Amino acid sequence: MEAKAVLEKIKSKRQPVILDVRTGFEFKSGHIPGAVHAPSWKLLVKMVNLPNDKNSEIVVTCEHGPRAAMASSILGLHGYRNVSLLSGHMAEWRRSRFPIEK
Repeated sequence: MEAKAVLEKIKSKRQPVILDVRTGFEFKSGHIPGAVHAPSWKLLVKMVNLPNDKNSEIVVTCEHGPRAAMASSILGLHGYRNVSLLSGHMAEWRRSRFPIEK
């Protein structure tokens, strides 16, 4: 999903579940407002509070893509079907000067 589309959904109060799979240090240094910190290993062992509805819209992000792709696969294994990756990832979000929460 394009970063601009995510931002528009946040502004219109239709925010999808945003899972940030970066490290704790990366997450604390700045993340998308309302994002849930969900490192991939925690997704793998089901230590992240995920929506009960397997059709919930979920957007996954990391810094450059590989961790988000892996997390998306894990979510698929857990039965989630409406999962997308943040296009351009956090690097693009920051370049676009979109809001960051610390």
